[in-house]
Amino acid sequence: MKHYLITDPSFYGSTPDALESALDVIYSHTLPDFALFRDKQTTHYRDLAQTFVAVSRSYRISRVLLHGDYHLAHELKADGVHFTSTQFDAITEAKKLGLYVIISTHTHDEALQAQVSGADAITYSPIFSSPNKGEPKGLEDLKEIVDKIRVPIFALGGITTQEQIKAVEECGAYGFASIRYFIQ
Repeated sequence: MKHYLITDPSFYGSTPDALESALDVIYSHTLPDFALFRDKQTTHYRDLAQTFVAVSRSYRISRVLLHGDYHLAHELKADGVHFTSTQFDAITEAKKLGLYVIISTHTHDEALQAQVSGADAITYSPIFSSPNKGEPKGLEDLKEIVDKIRVPIFALGGITTQEQIKAVEECGAYGFASIRYFIQ
């Protein structure tokens, strides 16, 4: 079961020093297999992303990703990019740059589109109740999509406990992605 950390500025701060300190705390307790820098609010994304990549590399995180900007991911030598569910058209260009591509999906149709478009993996969400993320899909729906496609699936949304991780693993998910699990 792969562990995928997703950052949020409300927990990681909005300056390079705060981000580095927060990552040091997180990474000293648990090392995820994948880590995504996501901050939709900052006007200093490049500086924060550079710090994120450097710190994550120093901890030898297997896959370091940036959110949405495949040009910056390539420039900063991140391993890949995580796209929103509105960025399917960018998958091909990111792949041409040798980037690992994860895309957010929320429906079976989007998951199938991700597979056809060449994504390396997807997040499928929300599995459990999560703030401001709509009605949870649930475990039965997760199992159904895992059985339907061959692209690795990270279960996302409301995953904060070992019991939930075990439940998504039993559904056949490749891994789980979370913000809150890693900051507890």
